[in-house]
Amino acid sequence: MFELMVNFSRILFLLYLLIFLYSGVLLMLDEAGFTNEPHGSAIFLGRIMIILTHITAFLILAYDKEAIGFDWKVLAVAAVSLLFFILANHLANILFEKSFPLIWNCVFFLLDIGLIMLWRLNSALAYKQLVWMVLGFFVAMWIPFILRLIPRFEQFQWLYIIVSFVLVIATLALGQTQYGSTNWISFGFVSFQPSEIVKFLFIFYLASVFRKRVEWKELLMTGGLSAALVVLFVLEKDLGSALIFFFTYMVMLYIATSNLLLFGSGFAAASLGSFLAYQLFPHVRVRVAAWKDPWADIDDGGYQITQSLFAIGTGGLLGSGLTKGMPNSIPVATKDFIFAAMCEEFGTLFAIGILLVFLLLFAKGFFIAFDSKRRYYGLLAAGITSMMAFQTFLIIGGNIKLIPLTGVTLPFMSYGGSSVVVSIVTIGFLQWLAMQEQEEEVTKGAAK
Repeated sequence: MFELMVNFSRILFLLYLLIFLYSGVLLMLDEAGFTNEPHGSAIFLGRIMIILTHITAFLILAYDKEAIGFDWKVLAVAAVSLLFFILANHLANILFEKSFPLIWNCVFFLLDIGLIMLWRLNSALAYKQLVWMVLGFFVAMWIPFILRLIPRFEQFQWLYIIVSFVLVIATLALGQTQYGSTNWISFGFVSFQPSEIVKFLFIFYLASVFRKRVEWKELLMTGGLSAALVVLFVLEKDLGSALIFFFTYMVMLYIATSNLLLFGSGFAAASLGSFLAYQLFPHVRVRVAAWKDPWADIDDGGYQITQSLFAIGTGGLLGSGLTKGMPNSIPVATKDFIFAAMCEEFGTLFAIGILLVFLLLFAKGFFIAFDSKRRYYGLLAAGITSMMAFQTFLIIGGNIKLIPLTGVTLPFMSYGGSSVVVSIVTIGFLQWLAMQEQEEEVTKGAAK
């Protein structure tokens, strides 16, 4: 009976995801004014799919085949986490009243899938992840209140960049090395990645500088400081962060200047830098060699990517079924390769659906940027969205061998306290930007 339930659940999970995507597209069309349907039905439908996915998955995870019954501890965690998702989504739509519910729906769906996979891989980490989710959401809910007290936060551009350099240099000097990269700092039992905090500060810095007319002085200053940060990340062997910061800078620079020559020159300089990094740093050559031909060194440098490809291929279109695969055979499956682990048990079709959920989220983020009347808000929204989108591309591209593996986390899904907290807070800030635009339009309309 249990085997039948797991096999049938493969269809159910795919169905839940398809309905969620349908509700998301419908909601985008409603909000864009292409239909006259009320938003409420699409929002509610998306939330129901999150709840059904959560309940179905944890019923499978909680079932004990030997005892022929359910583990009440797992069911208790399932109930607590489901209550969190329901209350958090409801509270978010109250505190961010004029924001976009589609964004919250996408975030909570991704968080839920990540929690399900983490429980499958390592229940101890799933407990911690749930705590980090609650903490991140708690911090995010204070954003509207805090920013009312600091209405001109664009004036702190030097504070943003100075703190960024302090955190990165401190990591280089005092950080711990994990999986080849020196990007963690520990204080007792607490460990965090300063680079996650620096991402947030870096966007604030660039938006604060680029909000005004960009002269050569600003170009040289921001270019030099950004390049210095990238070099520090390369020295930490944190190639993923180095690439994310570079591409975020290039996107925000192009938005601020609309200068194709500068944009092309930046990528030419990056190509030269990549060549030099390949020649100077052995770990870069190892990553590239593993990407080009992982089978040639399958027992060492190519082991991670080959195991990822085996898992994705083994799962097929519908997956092996939750609890029926061997996702723990993938190294660092809870962080770098959670997408591959999900592919094995949920299937390639489900994975494509998850990519579309990310696409909905990023599309809405860029719409917020394009619709912003204030240049500063538009730059912030574009920076937040492009950074998160490129991070997603980097890790998923590395999992499927499209690009060399860089070892960054998949937003909202991979295990990591600092990553989850900063990702949720970043979404909270993006929603605040959307809310501000809506409020300013209402105010202008009332003034007329």
